[in-house]
Amino acid sequence: MKKSAGTPPANTRIERDTMGELAVPSAAYYGVQTARAIENFPISSLRMPRSVIRAMGLIKRAAASVNYSLGLLDKKPADAIKAAATEVVEGTLDAEFPVDIFQTGSGTSTNMNTNEVISNRATELLGGARGSKLVHPNDHVNLGQSSNDVIPTAIHIAAGELMQQQLIPALTRLQKSLARKAKEFDKIVKIGRTHLQDATPVRLGQEFGGYARQIELGIQRVKRAQDALSEVALGGTAVGTGLNCHPKFSSKVMAIISKETGCTFKEAKNHFEAQSAQDSLVEASGELRTIAVSLMKIANDVRWLGSGPRCGLGEINLPETQPGSSIMPGKVNPVIAESVTMVCAQVIGNDVSVTIGGQAANFELIVMLPVMAYNLLQSIELLASVSNNFAAKCIDGIKANEERCKSLIEESLAMCTALAPEIGYEAAAKLAKDAYKSGKTVREVAKEQKVLSDKRLTELLDPWRMTMPGGPVGSAGG
Repeated sequence: MKKSAGTPPANTRIERDTMGELAVPSAAYYGVQTARAIENFPISSLRMPRSVIRAMGLIKRAAASVNYSLGLLDKKPADAIKAAATEVVEGTLDAEFPVDIFQTGSGTSTNMNTNEVISNRATELLGGARGSKLVHPNDHVNLGQSSNDVIPTAIHIAAGELMQQQLIPALTRLQKSLARKAKEFDKIVKIGRTHLQDATPVRLGQEFGGYARQIELGIQRVKRAQDALSEVALGGTAVGTGLNCHPKFSSKVMAIISKETGCTFKEAKNHFEAQSAQDSLVEASGELRTIAVSLMKIANDVRWLGSGPRCGLGEINLPETQPGSSIMPGKVNPVIAESVTMVCAQVIGNDVSVTIGGQAANFELIVMLPVMAYNLLQSIELLASVSNNFAAKCIDGIKANEERCKSLIEESLAMCTALAPEIGYEAAAKLAKDAYKSGKTVREVAKEQKVLSDKRLTELLDPWRMTMPGGPVGSAGG
């Protein structure tokens, strides 16, 4: 039978908002504003991260509890909202969040998506029909809130929780792995390198100790980022004034969420700052970028130190994880370290997007929140995953090539640096040039030229002694 004009398509229901009517899939928990967002933003396959959806559920659940305790919401709708929000927190309703990342800059579409899903599920729990608004998405679920304070708050919660549960443990795992290698390799002396040229000796353990310290400082940076994110916008509503919000609402909601997440969140000291800008997100992203730079340095050093196996530096042997070439049999590449460098590149690029987003703050609102959220949270998750993988599949299995380390030291012209305090910089430089021209070692030429006694040469050219402070004082090169 031919449908009459105005008959909704099959398997849909008609919902109304302030802009009119629209068909919504009958089975959907989301409603008309979400349906409009799906139509308006067919931009990408990127969706709001699970961590943000979880945080939205935490906010809505705590808000219902607080609004009930303040006498602003009756018990039945409050309990239904809490039950529905719990399903959002646990991921049961993840399929109901189809809105693209590239949407309204405040994230209003995601806030209304959340409100509608919880509204319809709560309505259903009370025996009503989806779309009937027995529990209203604005009047009940969004009570005392605005997208303008909920979305930035959800981003802070999501980032803080991911840092606590994923990134800090992963970096701690990597730091401990590097520290173990530093201890294991402490007796192995090798040639140092500056400007990619031979320099005075160092211990392999000292190099790995430096890497371990970089990651230790990275953990401190994550904690600073968490502190920056601890102040949240909730309670400022539309523009920071707190219109339509109980003055105790935010502090009570944040107390509940802090307890549930194990992270500290508190109402912003100044809601106009918290909503009109997101310097805290830019700061947090900057800390992640710094960690990425640290990891890039470590991964590249590991690749260089393990280069070869016969025609490179070859001072360490990396775990063999997979064949390295489709044409060269037997080739094994440093693929784990390479994956680290690619993650670092992505995180550094993400930071650029977050920084640009931070500049999109006009008057009382910042309008690039969804893309800032996506990039910041992706950076956290990538750094956590790759740090765990780097530790487990690369660092833990590194072996030192001690003989190679010894042989390269004796060949180095930089050994002459230890002689400079006693024979002078220019004489030591001439010695190095003579050794280079003759193809002999510094030790051999020094003995031939009798610049010092054999006993003193042995003392000064001891590679182990050169890895420690002290000894004769003089110019130490550059």
